[in-house]
Amino acid sequence: MYAYHQLLSFTENILKKIGCPEADAQLGAKVLLSADLRGVDSHGVARLSGYVRLWEAGRINANPKLKIVHETPSTAVVDGDKGLGLVIAPQAMQIAMEKAEKAGTGWVSVKNSNHFGIAGYHAMMGLEKDMIGIAMTNASPLVAPTFSLERLLGTNPIAVSIPADKQPPFVADFATTTAANGKLEILQRKNLEAPYGWIQNREGAQSTNPHELKDGGALLPLGGDREHGSHKGYCLGAIVDIFSAVFSGANYGPWVPPFVSFLAPPADPVGEGIGHFFGAMRIDAWRPKEEFKSHMDNWITRFRSAKAIEGEKVLIPGDPERDMEAERMEKGIPLLAPVEKDLKELGARFGVEL
Repeated sequence: MYAYHQLLSFTENILKKIGCPEADAQLGAKVLLSADLRGVDSHGVARLSGYVRLWEAGRINANPKLKIVHETPSTAVVDGDKGLGLVIAPQAMQIAMEKAEKAGTGWVSVKNSNHFGIAGYHAMMGLEKDMIGIAMTNASPLVAPTFSLERLLGTNPIAVSIPADKQPPFVADFATTTAANGKLEILQRKNLEAPYGWIQNREGAQSTNPHELKDGGALLPLGGDREHGSHKGYCLGAIVDIFSAVFSGANYGPWVPPFVSFLAPPADPVGEGIGHFFGAMRIDAWRPKEEFKSHMDNWITRFRSAKAIEGEKVLIPGDPERDMEAERMEKGIPLLAPVEKDLKELGARFGVEL
């Protein structure tokens, strides 16, 4: 177990070693560790060395100059200057919130960025301003659309946060695939098989081998197969891809650059970097703040009180992550042995002790 502040300090120091200004290193570390706190271990410090390798490959600019390249009163397109997505994304969400303060809603698409951690962190920024927050990003093409043998989409997550009054906020944060690639990486580290419906092999047959992607296989859209609604997951992933990249001028579909540094980006790009999309909506743009929050409380309370299957209870999106955050802030964050080894080796390279 590692205390949150230990991993936060380690991550911040590594980011400073690769050239991030102090404020960016602090922000990037906070975004990355938010994943570990919320139990999304696949997107936390386990990915730190991956970001470093992208920097070493010249694909991440540690000191980017974010700029708005197009805007209207309620919208903007942001060029992330090849920056660390952990830093570019919250800055872009801040722009969306500033526009929402003036216009009621704000919408920002981003190009020329990189992997931005968990979508939920950026969406939840709106809660501090009594705003609904929305965050999406496209990602490396690892997903085969329904009936496809080609990998054309990423796991393309969607996050939505909605404030309440006395009840905790509603926070949905999910990939548009049956499982995110990070879940496969965890299974690989634990030498476990994947459930059916997560992946297919190169011939299009469902597989339980978590290493299938290395042999030409693909992740499956949410639903797993046509009979269980994978065409709907495919639609959701496509919407995220279009909002994130066609809106902004980032790469989309099979042209999105890979997260791993040992694979080169496509030689025929259709845009710049990875794309994100953010939205912020003032709740008083729709109805009085107190009235809105009161009805969100009522919505949440009613769903919590639903008659449940024996031995289970009906949860509100965000419940498991909030409970996990409280537990890990108190007891510490566990690291799998391969992740701990990787971080210690990374620290040794840069003279930063874990």
